[in-house]
Amino acid sequence: MTPDHSPGPAGGRGGPLVVTEDEGLLDDVLRLCAAAGATPEVAHGVARGRSPGWASAPLVIVGADCAPRLCGAGRRDGVVLVARGADDRQLWRLAVALGAERVLVLPGGESWLVDRIADAVEGVGPAAVTVGVIGGSGGAGASTLACALALTAARAGRRTVLVDADPLGGGLDVLLGGEKEEGLRWPAFAESRGRVGGGALEEALPRLHSLRVLSWDRGDAVVIPPQAMRAVMAAARRRGGAVVVDLPRRLDEAVVEALAQVDVGLLVVPTELRALAAARRVAALIRTVLPDVRVVTRAGPGPDSGRAAELAPEEAARLLGLPLAGELGWETGLPAELARGAPPGANARGPLRHFGTAFWGRVLPGAAGSGAGRPGNAGAVAAGSGAAGSGAAESRAGGPVPGGSAAGGSAAGGWRGWLGEGVGGGPGEG
Repeated sequence: MTPDHSPGPAGGRGGPLVVTEDEGLLDDVLRLCAAAGATPEVAHGVARGRSPGWASAPLVIVGADCAPRLCGAGRRDGVVLVARGADDRQLWRLAVALGAERVLVLPGGESWLVDRIADAVEGVGPAAVTVGVIGGSGGAGASTLACALALTAARAGRRTVLVDADPLGGGLDVLLGGEKEEGLRWPAFAESRGRVGGGALEEALPRLHSLRVLSWDRGDAVVIPPQAMRAVMAAARRRGGAVVVDLPRRLDEAVVEALAQVDVGLLVVPTELRALAAARRVAALIRTVLPDVRVVTRAGPGPDSGRAAELAPEEAARLLGLPLAGELGWETGLPAELARGAPPGANARGPLRHFGTAFWGRVLPGAAGSGAGRPGNAGAVAAGSGAAGSGAAESRAGGPVPGGSAAGGSAAGGWRGWLGEGVGGGPGEG
């Protein structure tokens, strides 16, 4: 075998080995390699037995014209037999003799082959654990929690991507103090179709506080095409680690595409009457697409703030008919920290950092105390995990609530009557 050696992508595993003497088939395969962002090694002649590049290439694409002469080569994984025209029994016999993982007849299998080439070159492993954060009401603090979760995962040494899927939210890069940082924003991906390379995406995004952030520029664009959301989310997840998505409180085609790739949703709910009423509507909407939605209750600033009386986190989750992921305590110094340029969760003793540490400890594979056996097993987050709310205010304001009940976890008859009881079971159901 006399290959033409070409360097693979920088930092990558090198391109696939293409073995064919059919010029038309070679043109097709080279075009598909270009679409996958891979630089192949082409073998123009073959000899029986093990050949240079056969064992080391991440993928071997063998043309049907050369397959009979390669049947004596050493067996290996990642061999695809490719032909043009009609499928026939001879192709399958050659595939068995060659040990090929798949028989592909072009042009019908082009999309699959592009993905397979890109996966082989990128060295794709298990998908990232993907968490969507949604505000149950306006001003619930979902963007702040999304940033804190992403930063906590990155500080733990996990590859982390933070995706701002809310074009009307003001920009997570601004919240992180990186609005002037160089890198691509959403408008640059508006025309994305098909497959986006995971490595290319990561290198193109701004790097803020050890994580990659996809946010918005300061232009007027407010729409993410659904196909662009699908392609970008798939690329962000493909290289493993953690992906956190800040989601809007509405359901358009782009949000549906994002939710389709989310493992668990966190609904951030201040424990106030109007917030709970709004959160019920948001939860009903989101659960039409994402089955696993959990509640994060957010405590108020304290009894002297003049705010409405609060429910216990467990009672709020029960009224919403959703599992409780934990309570997020009030972080008194947060506005001042943000004004100084510190990102959410920077305070090592604050509730945001405590919540993020406890959450990822239950969700991420290999994390200390993790019950997750594999990425995406967000069910490892224990319902009602009060530990996640470390730092939460213990006292709640007294006083009347609708129906004349006193505030507190055991006296919520007025809340129940106002919100209704027909929303499902307790925190462990749903």
